[in-house]
Amino acid sequence: MKRISLIFIVVFTFLIIGCKKESDDQITLVTPEEMLSLMEMDDVQLVDVRSAKDRIDGFIKNSQNIDFNSPTFDQDIQKLDKTKPVILYCRSGGRSAKCAKKLKDAGFVKIYDLKGGMTQWLFDDHDVEVDQ
Repeated sequence: MKRISLIFIVVFTFLIIGCKKESDDQITLVTPEEMLSLMEMDDVQLVDVRSAKDRIDGFIKNSQNIDFNSPTFDQDIQKLDKTKPVILYCRSGGRSAKCAKKLKDAGFVKIYDLKGGMTQWLFDDHDVEVDQ
């Protein structure tokens, strides 16, 4: 009985590690500092998944808005290039994490998710743009 339990634990551990590695290959949580470096890449797509109303208070420069809660969200993400890296952010990280999963399922190659979202971005005292 102990042998079966030990085998189960070992197999379960390898499954968890294997699933985590697969996810890490496509979705990476990044800090605001790491995101600043990523934003310097020529082919990166920066996407704010908050609503247009949320963006009134500020947004990260050069970001495009694709509202995660929009009824056209699934069609909107198809306009992005699946072969180029995508950086996602929202207010605190919840919507962007859900969006990252959808992008992964849709076949996007590399997805970065801003850990802590705009809340962390502002806490770290980074600039935001505001529509006038």
